Amino acid sequence: MFHAIKLYQTGGPETMRFEEVTLAELGPGEVRVRHTAIGVNYIDVYLRNGLYPQPLPGTLGKEAAGIVEAVGSGVTDVKVGDRVAYCNGPLGAYSEARVIPAEFLVRLPDGIDDADAAAAMLKGLTVQYLFRQTYRLREGETFLFHAAAGGVGLIACQWARALGARMIGTVGSDEKAALAKEHGCEHVINYRKENFVERVKELTDGKGVDVVYDSVGRDTFPSSLDCLKPRGLWVSYGNSSGAVPPFEIGVLSQKGSLFATRPTLFSYADTRPALLTMSEELFALMQSGKIRTTPRHRFALKDAADAHRLLESRGTSGATVLIP
Repeated sequence: MFHAIKLYQTGGPETMRFEEVTLAELGPGEVRVRHTAIGVNYIDVYLRNGLYPQPLPGTLGKEAAGIVEAVGSGVTDVKVGDRVAYCNGPLGAYSEARVIPAEFLVRLPDGIDDADAAAAMLKGLTVQYLFRQTYRLREGETFLFHAAAGGVGLIACQWARALGARMIGTVGSDEKAALAKEHGCEHVINYRKENFVERVKELTDGKGVDVVYDSVGRDTFPSSLDCLKPRGLWVSYGNSSGAVPPFEIGVLSQKGSLFATRPTLFSYADTRPALLTMSEELFALMQSGKIRTTPRHRFALKDAADAHRLLESRGTSGATVLIP
């Protein structure tokens, strides 16, 4: 028997239950993975509290690393004993082991630790699609990134430095400002002390930035739009403070013929070739040392509710993992 975090109703962290579960039999194309580390992400909060609907009862979690223990018929990409990671596919990562379609697994290269991989897959591939696909950042370009000291943010700081792009980041404390700076963010704004729109304009000689990457949502809207150059792009890829309220699309023309998009990782990594290409770019940067993803917060799987409480309080910096 294995244990997993089960969810029978949506709500607060107290709705998460650590229970014994029985794994399904392997079907064609499926793999049984024993988890060694599990990533905690804000999408897990959205699924737990009902913002993103899911069938109940269910199990949370999109991201984990582990060891392949068994493979079903037709599986050729991985074998028993392989170290693997994933961040896509059916929910169920908050578990000691699980059965998952092999198409969602990527093999981990030597030199990348399991916990680092569990901290990097969803967050790192998010940065990959944001920086390399949604808006392809070029050397010398200036952009604004909210929550620069979060799990996605610290990877973004390092990736921007590797690209030679000029990152302006927002954070909520001086400690987080120092952390973002240490990871490569060129200019850091503590939004509790400074007006980030005014500071962005100062840093760009009144021109604004080419693109704003915004995972905060309600609290940074519509101010994020005021940081953009004419014809700039607002990328709203999350809503940790709450959903962006409905708005009249004409505001985009009023503020300079702006563009807006609401992308998700799962639309970009929607085929196996895309997943492998994106993962290879992330792993190459990790192996070179240009991106480091060592988790800053670790909880036992049974204490997943505590991990969610810390995440929702904005008390985390960097990545958080659960250890089975």
